[in-house]
Amino acid sequence: MTTAKKTTAGRQGFKTGEAVVYPAHGVGRITAIEEQEVAGFKLELFVVSFEKDKMVLRVPTAKANSVGMRKLSEPEVVKKALDVLTGRARVKRTMWSRRAQEYEAKINSGDLIAVTEVVRDLYRSEAQPEQSYSERQLYEAALDRIVREISSVNRITETEALKLIEQSLAKSPRRAKAETESDAEGEGDDIQEEAA
Repeated sequence: MTTAKKTTAGRQGFKTGEAVVYPAHGVGRITAIEEQEVAGFKLELFVVSFEKDKMVLRVPTAKANSVGMRKLSEPEVVKKALDVLTGRARVKRTMWSRRAQEYEAKINSGDLIAVTEVVRDLYRSEAQPEQSYSERQLYEAALDRIVREISSVNRITETEALKLIEQSLAKSPRRAKAETESDAEGEGDDIQEEAA
């Protein structure tokens, strides 16, 4: 298998050095465009590096759009995402396993607004009941995705992006209500569902 590195102009609007979002992994950077021979066919590939995860992904240039790889969101979309965080959480009264699947699908959609909705719906303040392990895992995965994208779009550190997100979450109308409900502990799952 021979590999010849190409640093030519971008394919399908993507170019070397550009930050992109890959749905299943979040924000990565195109480090090169390579040509490889696979089963006798020449295949052009984007080499996408996810530095934080210490992972490199090779995406066929022709399949980039069909797998959902996209450019970073525009600043207006980031602003809209931060506005979504200030809204009231929408938690369906379905079984957790069904909701968990829906949250997972939103996280892996690569859509910043959908991922932000997961963060909004699963966020818990200190005054609210503890999350289950699986809720916490989904929340942290979604939070990590939006922190990375917001920091890349706004050209700020991930810590600064996290502060922006936390400020937006604090503005949510349910926070004050949830804090008064948590004082009446022991009321069962109904309060937990309403607070979420």
